[in-house]
Amino acid sequence: MTTGNIQLLSDTLAKARAENRAALIAYLPAGFPTVDGGIAAIKAVFDGGADVVEVGLPHSDPVLDGPVIQTADDIALRGGVKIADVMRTVREAHEATGKPVLVMTYWNPIDRYGIERFTEELAAAGGAGCILPDLPVQESAVWREHADKHGLATVFVVAPSSKDERLATITAAGSGFVYAASLMGVTGTRESVGESAADLVRRTRATSELPVCVGLGVSDSTQAREVAAFADGVIVGSAFVKRILDADGDEAAGLTAVRELAAELAEGVRRVS
Repeated sequence: MTTGNIQLLSDTLAKARAENRAALIAYLPAGFPTVDGGIAAIKAVFDGGADVVEVGLPHSDPVLDGPVIQTADDIALRGGVKIADVMRTVREAHEATGKPVLVMTYWNPIDRYGIERFTEELAAAGGAGCILPDLPVQESAVWREHADKHGLATVFVVAPSSKDERLATITAAGSGFVYAASLMGVTGTRESVGESAADLVRRTRATSELPVCVGLGVSDSTQAREVAAFADGVIVGSAFVKRILDADGDEAAGLTAVRELAAELAEGVRRVS
């Protein structure tokens, strides 16, 4: 049986902590701007200094994603992206870099595809796990059983509205790390990531030994540094996607832009004030 790379993910986050810094986690959707282009973009982001990449499985009704990622998902879906393309993206990105690659997906596509088939293929592709923003913990037992069997992390999302008791339930069920959404609302760049994120990280850490990584709203090295001061990882998505959209079809320019942004952010998470 093929085993996924949850251990590689844990080791990568532990290494960042040993270096007294936060990990940089980047998000890019599969199939955007094309399947090949998406794989090249992930390699460029790793090249720039990302420690971990989340590959988005494009969805027609993304509840957590703001307009920038929705636009990218639309492009990928119009291009005909399939789950097989997502698996290929994970495989090629991991094989080329040796770095941990997760899939971020809503539950419906996995449910339709089949849990056993999805976890088996993700492990075979070298995936480190899945981030499942809309799977309720109390309904996750079957998924977790298959994920554990295949060596895959199950990353749940917590939000500032989560009560302490609820946080404890979520973190007890999760593995790999905890994804702390810095604010209520959808993804996108923000002027400030704010105090609610620091409070959420503090409350989450009180319930678990898992690393706590913060996403939603981080778009530049200043914000990355701000979040790195209190979180184990800084998650950036929309800002990378926007660089590719702004390149307006010029693939080389897009790759340069995301590589440069990754380098800026990687410097940000290392310069904790």
